Amino acid sequence: MTTFPTLGILGGGQLGKMMAAEAVRLGIGVRLLSPKDAGPMQAYAHATTADWTDPDVLRDFATGCTAVTVESEWAPADQLAPVCPQDTALWPSPQTLGWIRHKGVQNDRLAARNLPLPAYRRCATRKAAHAAADELGWPLMLKQYEGSYDGYGNRLAKTPAELDDAWDDLAADDGLLVEQCIDFVRELAVQIARRPDGTSVAYPVVHTEQRNHRCHAVVAPAPIDAQLSENAQAVARNAVDAVEGVGLLAVELFETQDGAILVNEIAPRPHNTGHYTIEGCTTSQFENHVRAVLDLPLGSTDLVAPHAVMVNVLGQREGTPPHATGWRQALQVPGAHVHIYGKPEVRTHRKMGHVTALGNTATEARSRAEEAAKQIIL
Repeated sequence: MTTFPTLGILGGGQLGKMMAAEAVRLGIGVRLLSPKDAGPMQAYAHATTADWTDPDVLRDFATGCTAVTVESEWAPADQLAPVCPQDTALWPSPQTLGWIRHKGVQNDRLAARNLPLPAYRRCATRKAAHAAADELGWPLMLKQYEGSYDGYGNRLAKTPAELDDAWDDLAADDGLLVEQCIDFVRELAVQIARRPDGTSVAYPVVHTEQRNHRCHAVVAPAPIDAQLSENAQAVARNAVDAVEGVGLLAVELFETQDGAILVNEIAPRPHNTGHYTIEGCTTSQFENHVRAVLDLPLGSTDLVAPHAVMVNVLGQREGTPPHATGWRQALQVPGAHVHIYGKPEVRTHRKMGHVTALGNTATEARSRAEEAAKQIIL
């Protein structure tokens, strides 16, 4: 007789919602914990809003769970670990999250294992940042060590004055990360699902298109040759192995002008660049995340159509509630799969949903996804 497991999710946003949806479909029990009403999680009965830094809250939440996972690297896994019941697994581990959430530590971890990276320096002082600029050359990409996302926390600097401005805005007590600015052909991403014993599967390499430093569209598979695709998947697997990741991790990459693959950064969770997998692959990134953290067999990552394209739906105003216009029209686009996350507050450029479409050609899939996405005004 099989006893179905229970999965605890620290976080209540769209990623937690989509993890929970896949778990429920498989008959797996779900609990969600968030420090505030995140909106998306409210579709689930066992959703709790409480102080997730309180040891008693965390202990009660984890008790009875087969495993607990996180929606983001900022969830308090390190605070849960000391009070987590012995029979409850916690994935990704607090150690993995610690290596990843600090961009300087992440780069050092990857570099120590000979992963290909842009040249970088961890600069503790403004003077050190200027010295790094003299060494690496202009322009530079300056990155906040912790807390950056969706284009926030990164800055391109072409002059010493721009470096000073970025330092004032981004530097923490331990400084910031200074990287060589890569003249890349395109940005790529690979999702890797990995079980606790290291068994893993890789998703197709995708091309991620950015607008204003935010992901606009994801094209699967990426328009690259088979050898480059194999290389990108191998680099992604090695990067995930280097941080001992468990669950679904996304590895963002650069394809350089000379055909090399460089690691940009890792996300220790399902990721926006993998949302296309819900309709586009035999097993979505969310289902394989659930499988991996519960140490279940991993599902196929094959595409179910020759091409899939995802387009993000971003907020276009500030305020509440998130009334949408054009939603009905978007649903009328043949072959378009519309996802609205249920966030209670709209902000300009905030990810409020996405649309995915499949097609026999990338152009066909792209046309359907773009047509539906442009209808939705939030």
